[in-house]
Parts: sequence; structure tokens; C-alpha cells
Amino acid sequence: MDRREDKRFTILDIPYKEATGACYARNLIQQQYNNETYTLQLDSHHRFVDGWDTISIEMLKDLQDKGYKKPLLTSYIPSYQPDNDPDGRVKTPWGMSFDRFTPEGVIFFLPYYMEKNLNPIPARYFSAHFAFTLGQHAIEVQHDPEYYFHGEEISLAVRSYTHGYDLFHPNKVIAFHEYTRAGRTKQWDDDPKWGDRNVACHKKMRSLLGVDGENEIKEEKYGLGKHRTIQDYEIYAGIKFADRSITDRAKQNKVPPGGPSEEYFGHFRHPFDMQPSQFPERDYTFCAIIFEDKLGNLIHREDMTGTELNRHLETNTTGQPFTVWRSYQGRKPDQIVIWPHSESKGWGEKRIIKL
Repeated sequence: MDRREDKRFTILDIPYKEATGACYARNLIQQQYNNETYTLQLDSHHRFVDGWDTISIEMLKDLQDKGYKKPLLTSYIPSYQPDNDPDGRVKTPWGMSFDRFTPEGVIFFLPYYMEKNLNPIPARYFSAHFAFTLGQHAIEVQHDPEYYFHGEEISLAVRSYTHGYDLFHPNKVIAFHEYTRAGRTKQWDDDPKWGDRNVACHKKMRSLLGVDGENEIKEEKYGLGKHRTIQDYEIYAGIKFADRSITDRAKQNKVPPGGPSEEYFGHFRHPFDMQPSQFPERDYTFCAIIFEDKLGNLIHREDMTGTELNRHLETNTTGQPFTVWRSYQGRKPDQIVIWPHSESKGWGEKRIIKL
């Protein structure tokens, strides 16, 4: 039977050239809300356990009985392998942990294996590929269609929290998610302007949350709620957006909430590309990697050893850039200086990467 003839479905048929990304699509879906008791946000590539809806509803009701008026279940749920299903399904619930602030100011998350719990556990973050809560969320916390991709999840976490929703990771496996989506055409494969959309999304997200001290926007429809403040969220989650800092509790992924007296530490973790053409020698003693502010003042230095650099160069047969990561507690830099030193030639070419 054609799904268009099935009254249980409403199909929004959008020409692909008119689509502008996931947040645009999710906003359109929310406009179909018709006072249903619950709402589910998810991606398309899932497998569900039997009775997943009953399990989810019971979790919400139990949380409401415990005094949480507006509970919200969300997480990076366990993975499955389409080519090895059901044997490739991960049977342990996953939660979401802090990974890093990107250079654009977006918080990235990583999944982690949750310990066995009798109840859902409080969560700091919102997963765009699985969120189950009360139906009114589709009205109160609508997706901003101008968002593109990165920045969607942290903005929804803060907006949901400030609208009075309490976030939880399910303590039981409800569904499985296919993360790789290998071989599938993405919206950005067909949209030459997707990069501009993503940059605009980053700016809007920074303004909404006050990242790097940018002014918080006072937008009503896609803005923060009035039940709690963004400062309430920062204390709860252990994150401060203005200076990209987190508490040890948040970094170690301990269950929230945090407290107002906890100390926050600047946290910078960033990948950058090393260009093989910058390293013509084969006897490097080290490579200085220096993080500076816009005036050239030192923020952090963590050199690469000669052994590490020479190993990269010896194994790099393609001449393509290779990626290096550095992490430290401190403020966001404006530039990275890469300056190699070899035994035979001394200091080599200095390269500055503007951030």
C-alpha cells in the first residue's frame, strides 16, 4: 500500500534542491504536531527493540512520579551494523560525554558505555538522533530552521533545560543507531552553499549561548526559555560558554548537577594539519607547537618530538597533510605556530595557522 494512502502517516515531499539541512526538515516536522501526548525526534537509520514505545513512556511516567514535571530522554544510543544485524548490535546503553569545544565554539560529544542503573541518569546534553519527551516540546522548543548541523545539539540542550525540561539518558536499550551511513548521499553533497550555512549556524549558536563573550540574542521563538536561565544550565552542566571552560566533574563525566562553588578550567582540544612540504629534512630533533593570542603572546606550548615527527614523515608516502591533536587547560588561542628544528639545518620554516 502507498504510504500516502495510509492515514497513520503524513508525508512531506520536498524537492531535494529546496532542502536546506536537517534542522530545516525537523522544523517542518514539528509543524505537524497535533496535540499528541509524546514526541520522538530521531534520524532514519535505526532499529528498535520490541515494545520500545511502552518502555519509553514508562520511563517518562516514572520520572514524573519522582517530581520531574517535564522529563526528556535523549542519548547517543548504541550502534548496530546493517551488514551484521542483529549480531552487530551493542547491547549496553550509551550516554554522552564532553569531548571538546571546536574552534567555532561548538561542543562536540562522545558516547560512553553506561554502568547498570535501575533508573535513567541525569544528562547534560541533547542528542539530535534520539529524543523522546512530552508532545508540547514540539511547540516550546522548535528547531531553528536556519541552523544547519554543528551547534544544533548543544543549543537544544540549553534551550530544553531553560524551558523546564530535565534531560536523562535511558538506562535501558531502546533502539540502535547506524552511525557510519557509508555510501549514502548527504544533503551537503548536493548543496554548494552548505559551508556558508554552517558558518552562519556557528555564529548564531555563539550569539545564543554567549560563547567567547558574544552577546546573547534575545530571540523569542528559537531562543532560551524563561523557566531557568543559561547560568542555571552552566552550573548544572559544569560548563561556561563565555570562556569555553568546564569543571573537573564535567570533564570526568560525573553525573550532574554540579554546584555553584565548583572551579572551572579553560579547555582547548584541537586538531590541525601538518604539511609535509614544510619538513624537507629527515633529522628533526623536535617541532615547536606554540599556541598564541592575537598579539603573539604565549598561551601554551607542547612540542612534537623528533621521533614522532620523523615517524610521520617516513610513513607518509602520499604527501598529504597529517593531523595532529593538542589539548590543554587554558583560553582559546588565535593562532598556532609550527616551527621545526633539525640537527643538520637548525630552525626551519615557521608556519602560522590562524584560527
